[in-house]
Amino acid sequence: VQLQASGGGLVQAGGSLRLSCAASGRTFSSYTMGWFRQAPGKECEFVAAISRNGVSTYYADSVKGRFTISRDNAKNTVYLQMNSLKPEDTAVYYCAAGNLLLSTLTKDYTYWGQGTQVTVSS
Repeated sequence: VQLQASGGGLVQAGGSLRLSCAASGRTFSSYTMGWFRQAPGKECEFVAAISRNGVSTYYADSVKGRFTISRDNAKNTVYLQMNSLKPEDTAVYYCAAGNLLLSTLTKDYTYWGQGTQVTVSS
């Protein structure tokens, strides 16, 4: 599976962005999909995950209530809708595909996209 993330950019605090991650291949629906982020000088951290069929989701406490993960298996795409953005959300955001249901650990994701930069100004 090859993953291509897009949709990042510069936004003011309180604004919104929607990230997309397009996957190649015919097995997209067999993977749990996750979003992670990495800010400068910090470790990569879990943001959100969604089950294969899109029914179940899980969020980091820091984004719960502000971010929404979704997927369209017909389009081989996973999304991350980000609302009420804060400066501390500034990071490179990565999408990833894995086999373990709703895992929050980077080691459980096999395939990774190239990342898209999100910058939130105060």
